[in-house]
Amino acid sequence: MSIRQLPPQLINQIAAGEVVERPASVVKELLENSLDAGARQIWIEVEQGGMRRLRIRDDGCGIPPEELGLALSRHATSKISSLDDLEQVASLGFRGEALPSIASVSRLVLSSRAQGVESGWTVRGDGGDSLQEPEPVAHPQGTTLDIRDLFFNVPARRKFLRTERTEFSHIEQLVRRIALSRFEVGIELRHNQKVVLKLPAATDRLEQEKRLARICGDSFIEQSVLIDHDQGGLRIWGWMGLPTFSRSQADMQYFYVNGRMVRDKVITHAVRQAYQDVLFHGRHPAYVLFFELDPALVDVNAHPTKHEVRFRESRGVHDFLYRSLHRAIAGLKPAEQQNEAAATSWSAQGLPSTGLSPYTESVESSSVRNIQEEMAVYAALHVPFDDILNKQQGGQSPVTEAESAQEHPLGYAIAQLHGIYILAQNREGLVIVDMHAAHERITYERLKQSWEAGGISSQPLLVPMSIAVSKGEADQAEIQHAMFQELGIELDRMDEQAIVIRSVPSLLKRENAETLVRDVLSDLMTHGQSSRIREAMNEVLSTMACHGSVRANRQMTLPEMNALLRDMEQTERSGQCNHGRPTWVQLSIDQLDKLFLRGQ
Repeated sequence: MSIRQLPPQLINQIAAGEVVERPASVVKELLENSLDAGARQIWIEVEQGGMRRLRIRDDGCGIPPEELGLALSRHATSKISSLDDLEQVASLGFRGEALPSIASVSRLVLSSRAQGVESGWTVRGDGGDSLQEPEPVAHPQGTTLDIRDLFFNVPARRKFLRTERTEFSHIEQLVRRIALSRFEVGIELRHNQKVVLKLPAATDRLEQEKRLARICGDSFIEQSVLIDHDQGGLRIWGWMGLPTFSRSQADMQYFYVNGRMVRDKVITHAVRQAYQDVLFHGRHPAYVLFFELDPALVDVNAHPTKHEVRFRESRGVHDFLYRSLHRAIAGLKPAEQQNEAAATSWSAQGLPSTGLSPYTESVESSSVRNIQEEMAVYAALHVPFDDILNKQQGGQSPVTEAESAQEHPLGYAIAQLHGIYILAQNREGLVIVDMHAAHERITYERLKQSWEAGGISSQPLLVPMSIAVSKGEADQAEIQHAMFQELGIELDRMDEQAIVIRSVPSLLKRENAETLVRDVLSDLMTHGQSSRIREAMNEVLSTMACHGSVRANRQMTLPEMNALLRDMEQTERSGQCNHGRPTWVQLSIDQLDKLFLRGQ
């Protein structure tokens, strides 16, 4: 078989296979070009799900007439000119690099008028090797790409396209994602001459949240908090959904790196870890987050579609994201949630029914087997509920309405319902507290603090355990020897592909030591860090807290109920119990009035 040079047209079609999977892929490339061109308004017209026609117009800087031909030539771009530029790409893509691939599988018309040029110019392609000469055309400043009959000359690719409705849904979702990345740009989307999405430019927080509400729903805005944290040249900002606004699917997770929408394992893991102690089992957090860093610290060319990125210092990025988001969640005490108007509505929990009473629910896992044997540790760390009450407001007298309205976010108790719920009055209206869930979180947080203050003690294995691992895992175990010691694990390298485990954390002595170490090594190989030990310990402490918290049907006095409310206001993550269920809900006066048809 002889070696031969491929013709340009075939080269372009092969390249098209890498970046043009479906009509939405074309829209992505062209929208990113418009944004890189400084557009402040973009119009998108779609016919038959994009299979018949895609037309995208912007008011950006435009393309000079002498560069129109180059824009449709391979390896021509306005974004980079040297290797240094490639290593610190600040744009979304390379303008012109995707266009020849698109032109090779469609009938394309490129029209543009550059800034300072009196008239526009247009150039046409029909899927072949050659282009027509540019011609003058009436056109406002900016650029228009008119693409018809996608994959008309590649029938094998066209067969893989789905229905019109499916293809347009991909386009609409893509436009929504990009619209969240650039609030300052107005975007209009039409399908078959019908306006589907019209988003005016948003320049302040109120307008930004209106756009967020259009895309994510009003409930996301009502149940999210705005965060903004920067440190050492890294910045994370955006909106984090409250843990109680969790989802059954990971369908409301928008993350952007320097304005580019991405999917990244390091990012996903860091965010999941930040939420892991407050989410109901099997639920997913909702968020719209923006991560900014020096472009030189991230490689955006790790994938042809640029959906994936590679960080130069992935562990540092992971730690920064985890700490920032974890701190924000930990700070969601009742006062902060009310300041954001984010207290959970009684009709908007979105949580699945467990089929169990909250007071019989337990966590079934290997880490809590024979929990009674751990009660010695529990007794040493646990702060009994009665002690909490004794140190608080033992002789408190009834509270006036004025005091209730001014002093505390959760207000003051007025009654107990069926020995299960505390009813309290605050400035907004009625607060309902699940007393077991609330005390469980308080106890759990105190157990964690006490355990961390005392360090992680080790339990030597009666017989050291030798396990076979890969060379990379053995290298990682040797490099991270000090970190394993901090986690309460003592291990040594035996040879090139074997390690020996000598001790494990005392609280996890009944865990499978080999599985535990293998999982930690897997995390280190994949993410550069591991939280397996912490998660396993927290699971045991969580069960201890559940067993030791105030039970249902305990009758409480008003001072006792108020003592619990005050502790909730001071405890991190007090909006959810250890299993992710809400600990309290707010019913405003307006909501109560609607229930009784007052004012109607």
